[in-house]
Amino acid sequence: MDNPADRTIVRPMTARDILIVGGGLNGSALALALAQAGLGATLIDPTPESVHRRSDFDGRGYALSAGSRRMLEALGLWGQVADHAQPILDIRVSDGHAGDGAWPGTLHFDHAEIEDGPMGHVVEDRHLRGAFLDALEGAERITRIEDTVTSQSVEGAEVVLALADGTALPGVLAVGSDGRSSGTATRAGIRRRGWDYGQTALVCAIAHERPHEGCAHQFFMPEGPLAVLPLPGNRSSIVWTERTARAAKIAAMEDDAYLAVLHPRFGDFLGEIGLEGERFSYPLSLSLAQSFTAPRIALVGDAAHGVHPIAGQGLNAGLKDVAALAQVLVEAARRGEDPGTPDVLARYQQWRRFDTATLALATDGFNRLFSNDNPLLRLGRDLGMGLVGKVPALRRGLIREAAGLTGDLPDLMRGLPL
Repeated sequence: MDNPADRTIVRPMTARDILIVGGGLNGSALALALAQAGLGATLIDPTPESVHRRSDFDGRGYALSAGSRRMLEALGLWGQVADHAQPILDIRVSDGHAGDGAWPGTLHFDHAEIEDGPMGHVVEDRHLRGAFLDALEGAERITRIEDTVTSQSVEGAEVVLALADGTALPGVLAVGSDGRSSGTATRAGIRRRGWDYGQTALVCAIAHERPHEGCAHQFFMPEGPLAVLPLPGNRSSIVWTERTARAAKIAAMEDDAYLAVLHPRFGDFLGEIGLEGERFSYPLSLSLAQSFTAPRIALVGDAAHGVHPIAGQGLNAGLKDVAALAQVLVEAARRGEDPGTPDVLARYQQWRRFDTATLALATDGFNRLFSNDNPLLRLGRDLGMGLVGKVPALRRGLIREAAGLTGDLPDLMRGLPL
């Protein structure tokens, strides 16, 4: 257990705080959004700040939609990461086999078809987390505690979290932003449904000879999709899906052998390639909470819905949860309502439940449709992609959807502060 004296405490905690369990990107964004609107937030994170705050390049990056970029602008964070962000100007989607060559680009999305600028930006983990941590340090209404929650209970109009060091934290609401294995959800009796995909994502970064020109690629292969996200300079972040047994063997390889397996899947459209930074891997599954709320409890991000990374929307969906929950809580508080009551929390669940269920079904369906080599399915999906490419209105609609600019957007996702 860490030394309590080493914890970051920005201000005294009050019993009217909203308690946020999990100090990752979603939890930090929620704390900042609430504090900006005048509410107090206590952020409980078992991971030391020194672990979150890394300055070296490790290859991890996030594809932030245009809507997520607007949210960062509204929170006052975009200025800190803009110089490190690579705009996504084009997306090319292809269907084939390893070794098919130069990525023919069956379907092409061009940001110039909409009037909202780039479809998104790719930002490295180190820059995005650094921006959040810097903002947390300067926020007067946020308390950050490095510890682990061991139990939780609802006592009248309060929820009380017990920490590993024996401290009891009272609050008006507890928000679980603690991942797919959310302890907050488990302690609240919220069950999950889902399944394992039998796939593993291999994540790395590469340097390449030719410029990517801001183009992201999604190459569908029978084993699973390979996504290429452009990073600043002649570098790209790779999310490469393989069957689990095969992925374990690849992950155990030395760099040269790993690159030799990647090369025929990647092709030579960017010239010579080489590994940069660290390599990661993680199993892929679908995990949906059966409810996003419980008495004095709300869930956001992966604690509410963990989906396949096939569309690169995991973080964007989590930030949309945060934006919706923050708006519901702030509006309730301004009307004099107790933000932790069932009526208030029901508004959040109603806002986000259908959207996230649709995303889960879409990513699950796309993965099942494309992660196979059935000739009839392959013919059908390729004809479908060709049709989308020939219908401008449909294509523009999909571009706006990928950019996070459709649906009932929370104010923060429209660039408006709460």
